[in-house]
Amino acid sequence: MNILVLNAGSSSIKFQLLQLPAEKMVCSGLVERIGEQDAILSYKTDATKFSETSTIKMHKDGLEKVVSILLDTKIGVVGHVDEVSAIGHRVVHGGTLYADTTLITEEVKEQIKKFSPLAPLHNPHNLEGISIAESLFPKAKQVAVFDTAFHQTLPEKAKKYAIPNAFYNEHDIQVYGFHGTSHKYVSERAIDHLQLKQSKILSIHLGNGCSITAIVNGKSVDHSLGFAPSNGLIMGSRSGDIDHSIIFYLVNTLGYELKEVERMLTKKSGMLGLTGYSDLRDIQREATNGNKDCILALEMNAYRIKKFIGSYTAIMNGLDAIVFTAGIGENSSVLRRMVCTDLEYLGIALDDKANESATSSLREIQTASSKVKILVSPTNEELEIAKQTYTLLS
Repeated sequence: MNILVLNAGSSSIKFQLLQLPAEKMVCSGLVERIGEQDAILSYKTDATKFSETSTIKMHKDGLEKVVSILLDTKIGVVGHVDEVSAIGHRVVHGGTLYADTTLITEEVKEQIKKFSPLAPLHNPHNLEGISIAESLFPKAKQVAVFDTAFHQTLPEKAKKYAIPNAFYNEHDIQVYGFHGTSHKYVSERAIDHLQLKQSKILSIHLGNGCSITAIVNGKSVDHSLGFAPSNGLIMGSRSGDIDHSIIFYLVNTLGYELKEVERMLTKKSGMLGLTGYSDLRDIQREATNGNKDCILALEMNAYRIKKFIGSYTAIMNGLDAIVFTAGIGENSSVLRRMVCTDLEYLGIALDDKANESATSSLREIQTASSKVKILVSPTNEELEIAKQTYTLLS
């Protein structure tokens, strides 16, 4: 079965065509920096490697480029759209309705749209990807894999907010959690790699969106993102945790409209608001050149992650391993070093040489004396989505 996986993030689209059940990757690619003039489309197969830089204003433009390159007569891998049996879509927010992989129907699309206000940087793009895929691949089954599904195991004491009970009981206002497909994939790999029968793991997903999950014996027990994917860690353009009184002050005293505040906190804050850049590669370059705003932003980013490491180690009553994953987690030795510095009290000691080594495989980067394993694990949400899609349709 040929399964195309579309993973639309807040500023990127990852895609893979895989053959299941062999788990063979036919091609893979990435559209990144969507919305910027120097957006990049990269694509590779066993025989071809291709990259181009252009202006990609919206996710729709990026998705159309993806389909075009798949069908290209010279470097494409699909002769006809009917060769694709199914398309697995990453969908960020599934509310309380979807705890499992789901065949997409009109009702499911309506629910994804309904949850869009809770994931405004993601669900609309996820839904757009579904609509484009339906029109371009009319015979393929469309399947949704929800980011929130992995966090269904959160205990009530972790997912319930300290607000009147009616909001939880009648309106489903709670912690949902996100990046679940990634956290599930890398934590299972870590458990297998370390051969742990009992495990306490922190999975740290660092990309344009960022989150950390406390995972006990393979189950999510706490998570930094909440009702919507906007709180917790500092992200590319999202603020992460702030005092909610600031929102009231902005509206009641400074005269901002609520929509302005929402846009500011989700699209103009985080690393972008602190530095003028949303891409960590740019921020690290500028920090190296002495840019004080970029230096401070990196320090703030690492500081916030360390606070969660400490609190989640406490609620798990121990820690076996930390796993860094996603674009920044896998590639930024700078941020990994900053995060792991001065955590000896928790038994965390980084090997600087191992941390600087560049490899795309799962690896350990702790010192021999470190009580906690420190892993860098490439995430493969696309493979996980394809496997779940295949299982549903088989």
